[in-house]
Formats: sequence, structure tokens, C-alpha cells
Amino acid sequence: MKKHLTAIAMLLGSSGMAMAEGELQLFNWGDYTNPELIKKFEEETGIKVTITDYDSNDAALAKIEAGGHGFDLVVPSANYVQIYVEKGLVQELDLSKLSNHGNIAPQWMESSYDPGRKFSVPWQWGSTGVAVNKSAYSGDINTSAIFMDPPEELVGKVNVTPEMNDVLSLAIMYEGGEPCTEDTEVLKKVRDALLEAKPKWQSMDYGMTEKMAANDVMASVYWNGAIFRARLQNPDVVYGYPKEGYPLWMDQVMLLSDANNIEEAYKFLDFIMVPENAALVSAFARYANGISGSEAFMPEDMKDAPEINVPEEFAAAGHFLPTCSPKAQEYYTAIWTELQK
Repeated sequence: MKKHLTAIAMLLGSSGMAMAEGELQLFNWGDYTNPELIKKFEEETGIKVTITDYDSNDAALAKIEAGGHGFDLVVPSANYVQIYVEKGLVQELDLSKLSNHGNIAPQWMESSYDPGRKFSVPWQWGSTGVAVNKSAYSGDINTSAIFMDPPEELVGKVNVTPEMNDVLSLAIMYEGGEPCTEDTEVLKKVRDALLEAKPKWQSMDYGMTEKMAANDVMASVYWNGAIFRARLQNPDVVYGYPKEGYPLWMDQVMLLSDANNIEEAYKFLDFIMVPENAALVSAFARYANGISGSEAFMPEDMKDAPEINVPEEFAAAGHFLPTCSPKAQEYYTAIWTELQK
């Protein structure tokens, strides 16, 4: 009986320890979190991580605003950071709990959307451009004409990712405007051009890493890291930087105001700012990160990848998207709604 009671006590003790170690709910973009990173974190901390995916900034924001989600951390893009802050959906970070905060690279520490990094920690950054299968088209790929005015070889073979801000920003810059413009003349040109182009598209979808690698889609508006991964499977896939202008972005990890597992969240935030761990973040999704010293741990094939290293002639065409005014967002939404019909 004594042995039996001792065994029960041991079980209860281990159970209590497991509960004390806790859990973490991460709300992140789909196909964007390295399983090796999560395994390492769980082994080092004993914290169980549950990942829930989303496919767009707008979908994530709507879910968080609705409440009752149970998430601790969310990973919005830079132009959504101030929206989360102004709506009170995230809490200011206690930097005393983040011993690795100083590892954030200087160029990312004083960002316009989060000066001093008081609300966010860098996850990954990259660009939105156009990908083309060169077996189908051998012309200029460094232009948004690939989807705005598809060449004959690509008609019916182009995908446009259903991410409103990226697509409309590319279209606005193609038509000579600035992202987040409220100029109705420019926006009318953009709307008309998109509606004229849409019948020449194949789809508006995600999952282009697999579909372009398998030759199911021959061109797409998409993100550089995902196309890098497609190229590793299919050398005919190439990534273009639209000379008319293309978005740059950085996704950040933010602590939600109604998070339940706050201490566990801080441990994860500190963990991903360790250079070796930041390299693990990048190694899976194939995007750059914002942590100094991570370069030494990056995969060799990322060091000279054309999808990661922007050609000098197209570097100036890349622009970080601002947070649009309510009026500009209203115009965007109206165009996007019409495009979805």
C-alpha cells in the first residue's frame, strides 16, 4: 500500500510539474513555422506549443478582434502593427523579461511602426514579387505586367495571391501611384486594370510553393521565400522584382492583450531572438530575419539565393508598406470586393 501511495504521489508530482511547465498558443501564417524550432523550444523549456494557422493579415485581425480565441502570440506584418496597438489588441512588452532583446539588428530596432521595439519582436522579412516558370515564358519577369497585363504565353496560367494589401500595392505602383494613396483617379485606373486582367488569370489562391514546383501554375504574385522553396524543387521557377515597385514586409511576433500564457510567451519571444534559433526560423520558410549574428547559422543555399539577395538594379523599387488611412483602406476594400465577384 505504501508503495502504491508513493507511486501515486510521484505521478501527481510529475503531473504538477508538467502543468507548471505550461503551454503556448501561437497564431501564425500557414507553412511558416519550423517544426525543428518548436521541437527545440519544447525540449529546452517543457512548454507545449500549439500552432494555429491563418492565410492573411485581415483574417488574423478579424479573429483576434472577435475575442475568445485563446491565442497568446500573433505574427502580423509591419503595416498591421499599429492597427493592433491602436485597437488595444496587444500589450507592451516588459523588456526586462527579454534578455536577448539586444540581438535585434539595429536597422530593425528603430522601425517606424514600432520605435524601440516596445510591442514586437522580428520574425521574418522579405518581398512580394512575381514568380514565373521560364519553360512557359522567357521574357521580362521583373514587372507587374506578368499579372496586370499577362503576356500571351501566360494567359490563363497566372495566379494572384488573395492578399489585398500586397496585390493592390503592386497594382498601384504599376499604375504610377504610391501605396495607400487616396487619389481616386489612380485608384480608378487600378480598379479598371485589375478587372480587365482578371479573366486572364488562372486563380486567386495560396499554396504556390507546391503548385509552381509541380508545374500546375506558370506564374504567380507571391512571396520570395515560398518561391525559393519552389525553385529548390523545380529549377524552372524564377522570382522577379517588379521594376515599377514591389512591397517589402516584415512579420513580427506580438503578445496579445488577452493572452493566458504570458510567461511562456516571454520565453518563446526570448528564444527566437537567439541567433542560432533565428536561423532555424529562416531555414524552414526561407526568408531573412532581423536578428544579428544569425547569418553564421543560416543554410548555405540561402547566402547567395536570388530570392533573398535583391539584385542591386531592383533594390530601390522595394518599399515597406505604410499603414493605410481609414479612407485609403475603404477604397482598397471596395476595389478588392469588386475583384472577388
